[in-house]
Amino acid sequence: MPEYTIARFKRGSKRFEVLVDPDKALEYKLGRRKDFEGILVYDEVYSDANKGLRAAKGDLMEVFGTTDVNVIAERIVREGDLQIKAEQRRKLIEEKKRQIIDYISKYCVDARTNLPIPPMRLENALEESSLKIDPFRSVDEQIKEIISKLSEVIPIKQQITILNIRIPPTYVGKAYGYIKNASNIIQEDWLNDGSLSAVVSIPSGLKVEFIERLGRITGGTAYIEVSEERTI
Repeated sequence: MPEYTIARFKRGSKRFEVLVDPDKALEYKLGRRKDFEGILVYDEVYSDANKGLRAAKGDLMEVFGTTDVNVIAERIVREGDLQIKAEQRRKLIEEKKRQIIDYISKYCVDARTNLPIPPMRLENALEESSLKIDPFRSVDEQIKEIISKLSEVIPIKQQITILNIRIPPTYVGKAYGYIKNASNIIQEDWLNDGSLSAVVSIPSGLKVEFIERLGRITGGTAYIEVSEERTI
């Protein structure tokens, strides 16, 4: 018997389950696999797979608009709940935690000092807050509730920094590509002498790194002024 796990989709009181390959289904749900072929283990949609109860065709038509098992199974895996192994969940949560720490390090600062929060402090705060991380939801989808929960442990706020910068003409060629990739350009003006005057926004956690890097690129000749620190 091939190895399988259950993917489940609920709509009201109706439940639909399919038996799928655990590794391939997880890769598909995470968007790392585009082809659904080989994921479905049995060509059947169940109302209760453990009891072997098949879903009624009328229910399939009502909820999915089709009785095509592959079409239904693909939607169940993509939108429903996937039972995964404990080791798979542990790895996913650890991976998501690293993404969350990276995001907060960039976009959040200590509310008291306006300085970036060290990753180790964030990791400890995540542990202390007993935060439940959803391995299947993106960081963007859960970051608000994560920050809200973390704020009970450490002073934290989301913030962007608005900078006024001016690049001498000698360094515009080298600096512009970095500015464009590392910041959001709000306004740019090309002056008569060939220099660049611009207003940009960056995640406040990257402010120091941005200013230092731009200083190195321009040999310390760039004019950089913090215009505003804006909570988002």
